[in-house]
Amino acid sequence: TIHLEDVNPKVGPQSGGTRLYLSGTNLNIGSNTEIYLDELPCRVERSLASSKQLSCRTTPAPHPSLTVRRLVLCIDGSNHTLYNPFRYTKDPTIGRIYPLESFFSGGRPLIVSGSNFTSIQLPRIAVFDEQSLVNETSCQVINSTTMSCPSPRVVEDGVESPPRAQVARDVSATGAGLRLKIGFVMDDVQSVRDLDEFYPSMASNLVYVSDPKLFPFDDNNVKLYKGESLVIEGENLRLASSEHEVNVTIGTRTCNITSLSMTQLVCFPPDVQPVGTDEFGRPTDNDLPSVVVRMGNLRYDIGYLRYEVSAAYELPPLVIGSFVAAGAVLMVLSLIVLAIFKHKSSQAEREYKRIQLQMDTLENSVRSECKQAFAELQTDMTDLNNDLQTTGIPTLDHRAYIIKVFFPGLPDNGSPISLDYKHSNGHPFNSEESMAHFEQLIYNRNFLLVFIETLEHQKSFTIRDKVNVASLLMIILMEKMDYAFDILRELLIKLIQKYVASKHPQLLLRRTESVVEKLLTNWMSLCMYKYINEVAGSSLFLLFNAIKHQIEKGPIDYVTHDSRYSLSEERLLREVVDYQCVVIHVVQEGLADKVQCRVLNCDTISQVKSKIIDTIYKNVTFSQRPAVNEVDLEWRQGRGGHLILSDEDLTTKVINGWKRLNTLTHYGIKDVAVMGLIVKERRSSNHLYETIPSHSPSHSPSRNIYNTYSNNHYNTGANHYSATNYSNYYSTINSNSTRVCDDRVRTWHLVKPFDDNQNASSKDQLHKAIPEIYLTRLLSTKGTIQKYVDDFLSTILTVNDKLPLAVKWLFDLLDSAAAEYGITDPEVIHAWKSNSLPLRFWVNLVKNPDFLFDIEKSSSVDSCLSVIAQTFMDSCSTSEHRLGKDSPSNKLLFARDIPVYRKMVSKYYSEIASLPPIHESDIVANMNDISLSYTGEVDTYNALRELYIYVSRYREPLFEGLCCDVQSQRQHLHLKLETIAFSMGSQETMLV
Repeated sequence: TIHLEDVNPKVGPQSGGTRLYLSGTNLNIGSNTEIYLDELPCRVERSLASSKQLSCRTTPAPHPSLTVRRLVLCIDGSNHTLYNPFRYTKDPTIGRIYPLESFFSGGRPLIVSGSNFTSIQLPRIAVFDEQSLVNETSCQVINSTTMSCPSPRVVEDGVESPPRAQVARDVSATGAGLRLKIGFVMDDVQSVRDLDEFYPSMASNLVYVSDPKLFPFDDNNVKLYKGESLVIEGENLRLASSEHEVNVTIGTRTCNITSLSMTQLVCFPPDVQPVGTDEFGRPTDNDLPSVVVRMGNLRYDIGYLRYEVSAAYELPPLVIGSFVAAGAVLMVLSLIVLAIFKHKSSQAEREYKRIQLQMDTLENSVRSECKQAFAELQTDMTDLNNDLQTTGIPTLDHRAYIIKVFFPGLPDNGSPISLDYKHSNGHPFNSEESMAHFEQLIYNRNFLLVFIETLEHQKSFTIRDKVNVASLLMIILMEKMDYAFDILRELLIKLIQKYVASKHPQLLLRRTESVVEKLLTNWMSLCMYKYINEVAGSSLFLLFNAIKHQIEKGPIDYVTHDSRYSLSEERLLREVVDYQCVVIHVVQEGLADKVQCRVLNCDTISQVKSKIIDTIYKNVTFSQRPAVNEVDLEWRQGRGGHLILSDEDLTTKVINGWKRLNTLTHYGIKDVAVMGLIVKERRSSNHLYETIPSHSPSHSPSRNIYNTYSNNHYNTGANHYSATNYSNYYSTINSNSTRVCDDRVRTWHLVKPFDDNQNASSKDQLHKAIPEIYLTRLLSTKGTIQKYVDDFLSTILTVNDKLPLAVKWLFDLLDSAAAEYGITDPEVIHAWKSNSLPLRFWVNLVKNPDFLFDIEKSSSVDSCLSVIAQTFMDSCSTSEHRLGKDSPSNKLLFARDIPVYRKMVSKYYSEIASLPPIHESDIVANMNDISLSYTGEVDTYNALRELYIYVSRYREPLFEGLCCDVQSQRQHLHLKLETIAFSMGSQETMLV
């Protein structure tokens, strides 16, 4: 049977004449053979036909840049087709030819500049007299705009003299020149054959002059070389040559040319006499290297060169002695360097052991503190666990979870799946029916793959666009997860192929540089939701609360967010702050009893309000709690003593441009003080009203306070307790003065930042504390929450029957791809798996637990979560990190834990690999189950509208991509897209 495999070349000029070679089997068995490029015939060359190859010449195309969609080979009525086999390009053009002089023997390189040279397979340069072709040579294409052509050889007396051949006398003062026309043979391109006609303004005549002459050496063709330059005599050497066009060899070594004149060629031979051969390495009869000069096609054997030494390789004893001495010195130096290196290595090892010992000592010194803190934390966490038994973990619903993961940083009503979402583009969307048709196109596999590939190739398609498109696509495909799985698999395979062919295959999925990486993150987030909700979520929530409780046991700077207890050195409070625990009694309407709340006397009023809200609304999700800036804190004493406390009021003093936020110590509040939260509202001028400062945390205004209070709480008439006295004092000030805000006044809480006017000595004194003091605080915090870190990592790195099938499928895909492409390095496969799940999904969730839970993540807690996330990232790496005194504190903190975690990660990967393989039907069924769980969760209409913006933006390349794709053409996808564009009210027409 006839089998057509391929065709080469793939491009050719519009004028045709390109010889195409068709490869296959049994291509010459027929008697009648025809070849067509679409509708254009290709002239078959029967004389070159064989069983495995046919050739034909292309005919002219009607217009340039024509892409042939199919090649049809017709043998005795049997058609055989190749798709997208060939592309017509613009005909080549000539811009300049230089130099325009050559000697008769030819071979001088002529540089030709122009365009579209790469479309010609075998370009040739030719010279013509007034009647016919004289000679031609083949050119070498350097790039699309440059090629090099050796001048053709011309017999000096083989061209008739004037008037048939015009003689130019202006070439040199010593000889005449023969001027011939230049032309190029480039397939059937006629415009480059006759340059005089098509390029009349371009110099296109090549002047031939006499060949240069070089004289051989005297004295039996042997020249004695005394260590100076070598001079070769001759004639007409510069008539048509320059230094870089002349090549001089001495044996097989090059003689570097320094000058070239009409009568002399000067070069510098090698320092040592070369072996006695010619330029090809063939031995000479007299064992001396031959001197050969090449100029174009000319070769001159000048003679032999003998160096003025007794033997070519004999060295004086002094030189030999110098070499021996130098070698001895070098050996001694090497031994010294080796000894120093060994000493440094030993010193580094001792330093490492010293740091480890120091860490052990520090851990021992804070062990008792950790035990006490852990016991207190366990009590708090036990209470939390008891509360969770009744209220459950505040996990976000599907919709909120999707918004957080797919569109991080956007408000709930700012995502395309929000009902309140406002479309940001002015494109005229006038039909839901059009969006339904567009959705059907998205569900077409060929269209979606071409759509993604087309967007990826656009330079203006940024990383942010790629992330947005991936999220919009996953929203649209949420109810068809089996289809999303199929698309993701196809894109992942292409991405793997790309990275396997690169120098660094281990970087696969390391970053988000294409749509498929974010698509994988979103897909995995949907597949993992049930798992984290039922299995892993509780350990992450407990870890978050353990960090929050431990941090809030010590002072936290409200302005800088630095805290006494932290895992992050950057967020560590590096000052000694005196503080005491204060137990206040909170009285709220609707609560039967007073509620005790532990706060610190150094807490700001906003911090106290936050802790009170956490205490009395502990069973209410964060989004349903009142915000700190929606309530006031009221200090109550007796029936009439009520005082509104705030971070800043008229008693806040400004000293040297600085004001300190009010704390409980500022108001003199002690244990058993009675407090209450009231709704913040504007009151009459008899009462003090202070707004929350601008640096307080912002919350959603949609939250409703649990209890509201009437105005009878504000009784300024009573004057029995200190709170009443404070209130009267503040009211008097407030009625007679106006508060002035000065932007130049700066605020501080626990630690006053360095002032520019502060002297250097005080700064230096402040920084004399050694880092180990701070490190003990880090160790204390780490030791206290260690159990919760271990529990969380153990939970997510345990393989059980609830492991999502998506994880097993993804890891199996990576393993099979590694085997298919010959990736044998286990570190590369380990990196692929780490990049695909732990670093892409779990690290993101550890750093952002608010993506999963309805909670508030403060800056202080966020810094600790970042340290834990970095520790997990280090645990997923196979490379060892050498510790030193300059190592980051987070690596020192978990230095002894990371090897344990690293083994857990490796065991996790190996256990997943040992699980039974997943059949295609199982993963598809699992995808269908996930689709059912998300049915009706989101409205895809807004997502379709947002995605269509990219269709409008890149409409032309998308349409071109659909036209070039064979499967898309067969389904007329370009016409369907055009129909949607017209129905959307587009003012532009897509050209077929």
